[in-house]
Amino acid sequence: MTDVKKFIDYLTYERHLSNNTIINYENDLIEFYHFLNKKNIREVDASFLRLYLKKMYSQKYSVASISRKISALRSYFKFLLTENKIDSNPMLLISNPKKEKKLPTFLNLNDLEKLLSAPDLNTTDGQKEALILELLYSTGIRVSELVNIKVKDIDFEDKKILVLGKGDKERYVYYGPRAQELLNLFIHGGRRFLPASDYLIPNKHGQKLNDRMVRMMIDALAKKVNLNVHVTPHVLRHTYATHMLNEGADLKSVGDLLGHENLSTTQIYTHVSNERLRKVYLDSHPRAKK
Repeated sequence: MTDVKKFIDYLTYERHLSNNTIINYENDLIEFYHFLNKKNIREVDASFLRLYLKKMYSQKYSVASISRKISALRSYFKFLLTENKIDSNPMLLISNPKKEKKLPTFLNLNDLEKLLSAPDLNTTDGQKEALILELLYSTGIRVSELVNIKVKDIDFEDKKILVLGKGDKERYVYYGPRAQELLNLFIHGGRRFLPASDYLIPNKHGQKLNDRMVRMMIDALAKKVNLNVHVTPHVLRHTYATHMLNEGADLKSVGDLLGHENLSTTQIYTHVSNERLRKVYLDSHPRAKK
């Protein structure tokens, strides 16, 4: 497991991958070493790796989980090869499973308004909740980007925020009048009752919010207003992208605002928009009705 430690250090200090990716990769490799048992890593070949994949399929792992585990192993064996820990890379013969064609979940405007109206703005917690929801929807940022926002990152005049995305890449995101109102309300209101902090939305100890706390908060608010869809921070990100495209934004601009490296990542949202158009056609055109 010494090699795993070196690999994790490499991902952390040289590749600068996100904490979530590093934690997932480390857990994936620990799981692989349990399967490896006492077998020497130099003895691992494509046949052995296919047995490992077969085990994951038999245990009903999702395609996304298997793909991530393969990515972890692919990076790890490439690292071992450069470190002369193995003679050849068996992962070159292993391909990723076909991705499930699953459209992203997003909220319609009615459900979105219910959710955004759920917090009680007369309380510190309510002001914090309202700001979190509004920023996630107004900017499309990831929850990991949200919790890292510091007050100094906000340009209140131009209504934009500098966020740190995947791979430590910075980008600006923009927000509108409602987010501005909630920012002012929280900063000059509820935030004054929290410990001093550089972070825009600190926890009760003045430290950075935990991703899990944000997820739990959103889930509780969604239940409070009886939404029938499971709402997560990423659902609000999906909602942002879908609504932007539905209102005429071009794919490249939406991708840049979301911090996507490849246009293909953003392209899934066009399927959502196309499905909406298909439904409009089927519901509205005389020749489409039975």
